[in-house]
Amino acid sequence: QVQLMESGGGLVQAGGSLRLSCAASGRVFGLDTMAWYRQAPGKQREKIAELTSSGAPVYYADSVKGRFTFSRGGVPNTVHLQMNNVIPEDTAVYYCYAVMSGGRYWGKGTLVTVSS
Repeated sequence: QVQLMESGGGLVQAGGSLRLSCAASGRVFGLDTMAWYRQAPGKQREKIAELTSSGAPVYYADSVKGRFTFSRGGVPNTVHLQMNNVIPEDTAVYYCYAVMSGGRYWGKGTLVTVSS
C-alpha cells in the first residue's frame, strides 16, 4: 500500500508565499507522474500542476502559471509546490496525486487559506 502525506498548508496573506510538500511512503515503485489538485469551497477538484517521473513539470493551470512551481524534493519520493504571490482565489484544500505501477493514489489534503 502507498500513502501520500501533504504538509505545509495554513493561513497566508495575499501576496505572500507558502510551500506545500508531499511525501510518498509504503510500496512506492514504478512512479510515473505526480500532480497537485485543489478543491475550493463549492467547486470541483481541479488539477493545477503535474510532474513527470523525470521531474519535469508538464502542466500548470492558467490560474497558477507564473506563480506556482512544482518540483522534486531532495528527499526521495518527495515533491514540493512553491506558491508565490498567492491570492484569495487560491484558498482551497490541496491534494497530492500519484500514478504508479501499483495504481493511483491520493493524499488526504492540506488546507490553504489566503486572507485578503
